[in-house]
Amino acid sequence: MENKRNKFLTATAAALAVTAVAIAPVSAASPFSDVKESHADYEGISTLYTAGIISGFPDGTFKPDTNVTRGQAAKMIAGALKLDTKEVVNPNFKDIDAANPYYGSIAALVGLKVISGYGDNTFRPNQTITHGDLAKILSSIPTLPELESAKNHEASKSVTRGQLATLIAEALTKLNPETPETETPETEKPEKPETEKPEGAFTLSVLHVNDTHARANELPKLATAVKEQRETKKNVLTLHAGDAFSGTLYFNEFHGQADLALLNEIGFDAMVFGNHEFDLGSSPEGHQALADFVKGAKFPFVDANTDFSADDKFTGLFTDLVSSEPENGKIYSGIVKEIDGEKVGIFGLTTEETLDIASPGKVKFTNYIEEAKKAVAAFEGMGVNKIIALTHIGYNDNPNVDNDILLAKNVPGIDIIVGGHDHTKLDEPFVVDTNTVGEAKDATLIVQANEYVKYLGTLDVTFDGKGVVTEYGGELIDLGKVAEDAALVKLLAPYKAKIDEVNNKEIGVKITEELANPRATETNLDSVRSNETALGNIITDGMLAKAQKYTDKTVVMALQNGGGIRAAIPAGNITVGQVITVLPFGNTLALMDTTGAELKAAFEVSLKNAPKENGGFLHIGGAKLQYDSSKEAGSRVVSIEYLDKATGKYVALEDAKTYTVATNAFTAKGGDGFDMFAKAYEEGRVTDLGLSDWENLQEQLLSLKEVKTTAEGRIVDVAKKQ
Repeated sequence: MENKRNKFLTATAAALAVTAVAIAPVSAASPFSDVKESHADYEGISTLYTAGIISGFPDGTFKPDTNVTRGQAAKMIAGALKLDTKEVVNPNFKDIDAANPYYGSIAALVGLKVISGYGDNTFRPNQTITHGDLAKILSSIPTLPELESAKNHEASKSVTRGQLATLIAEALTKLNPETPETETPETEKPEKPETEKPEGAFTLSVLHVNDTHARANELPKLATAVKEQRETKKNVLTLHAGDAFSGTLYFNEFHGQADLALLNEIGFDAMVFGNHEFDLGSSPEGHQALADFVKGAKFPFVDANTDFSADDKFTGLFTDLVSSEPENGKIYSGIVKEIDGEKVGIFGLTTEETLDIASPGKVKFTNYIEEAKKAVAAFEGMGVNKIIALTHIGYNDNPNVDNDILLAKNVPGIDIIVGGHDHTKLDEPFVVDTNTVGEAKDATLIVQANEYVKYLGTLDVTFDGKGVVTEYGGELIDLGKVAEDAALVKLLAPYKAKIDEVNNKEIGVKITEELANPRATETNLDSVRSNETALGNIITDGMLAKAQKYTDKTVVMALQNGGGIRAAIPAGNITVGQVITVLPFGNTLALMDTTGAELKAAFEVSLKNAPKENGGFLHIGGAKLQYDSSKEAGSRVVSIEYLDKATGKYVALEDAKTYTVATNAFTAKGGDGFDMFAKAYEEGRVTDLGLSDWENLQEQLLSLKEVKTTAEGRIVDVAKKQ
């Protein structure tokens, strides 16, 4: 599908070269308290300030290292080019009107065809801009030589306010080479232009992660990124949106303590509980591990719709009140943080699905919307008008239970939702500015940072004096490109040594022949991505058995994409490390309600390349499939039958009937091109049980009296029989 996202676009604009402001380098000190002479962008900022092109914030700062937004960039560029921002033609963007402070600048640049909007007829003035986008703007000036400053930045990186000032200053100097290098006398310096921010404005930076799932080995990279952000930003909050438990050997061995040691060292302001924090509730020790996690935390927890009062393991740790003086290692409905003289309220919410997909025991959950309204009212009663919901309910998860979009639409007064649970990768903040009936409301920003410590989410928000969001910018920092923090690597070392030892631990199963994981060659097309395998059968049988324990519905089959099976298991004693190598992606088990017609369509996608490979080739547990690879793609399924346990016979799927199937979360969300599954996910027909795929495989291997190493005829190509 064509990408409709058009950012700043290039166009012919020869006239711009002659309208540029004539500027001269200055030696006067920067007027901004946070722009020292040692700053890389000092000269550019000072030059543009003296020329009257840029201004700062009410507190006397310029915030040179804050990412610049599309609206701010338009204003600075239009000012540098001396464009008329009063008499302009309305560009007719849905999200920009004449009341917007950047309207005139945007309209002027659109009129010259220097910039454009998005395919949905929006401009998104509060979204950050990259160096690649900025390069396109500057390249629209035909007489402008290549800028040396532009070479110092990656195209995909966001532009900061200081960097933009430097680039504009260099561009204008090159466009006006005859300008004499005179110093502006102190007595002739122009008065400071009107500030960009309204009176009482407050800027807050939020750093956030979610669904870290015991990836303790990734936390040293997170530490580095957090430190770098704190060094360049003021008024920083660091938040964790839940699910630190479950998913790797670090949790199996240490029950959260390895992660906690590193999270404490990184430093968080608050955390909400995810559903997986309640995974051990049915164990003999109950929630002791969670209680120990809370007690040992050097930060407070927030959770407005979770009641711990009936579980004595949390006695003395839990209160359902909002606290303005929260203690570390305690649980509150919400907390108030005072930052640079401003009060910020933070409350938490955990999905009610936890009752069905974890083991909360005596811990109870109440309606998220009702509790959110109570929390907002409590904050407002305390004079707090900047409110953050730290949630683990899912960005756009099952609407029959709870999700962040519905929270934003139903509960006025929430400014920011920092979310988790459905592992969504929101590259930029999602804005909700209408209520449930479509009426306009103050903006609520929703952010989420995917999963497994792959990203650090960043959000910079400016509030007006009434606590209304007026500007924002946000992005995800790819932690795969970040160096590890040496101190945290050292802190992790004893835990890692134990994990390395466990990786080599034998699970108690021995096989005499390899559980193969073939890939196609020029002479042999047999492959895990096009043929049934014994290993694929064991994986899906384990998924089916596990899924049936978590629902009252009949789970008719389990599906595993061949591309997710990554290694064979050699003959001999099987180790934990070998099991993990088979399924290394940390996928979780999901239940999905889907029609027979949708399942048939899915198998057509699975078989589209047959007899050649397809990463989306589906292995099956509990069912049989016949297909004809000689037929045209899309018409290859001959029959699909599932085992009716009541009769012990295989029964054909019916198109109009709805069935419950088990698969991994990647496939359930539509991975590998399964659009019909993506639709089911969007409609709330998928429940992620959060159970680790490699652990399911290990359990299944342990349950078998005999480990079969040959296929069973579950998936048959009738064309090979002809």
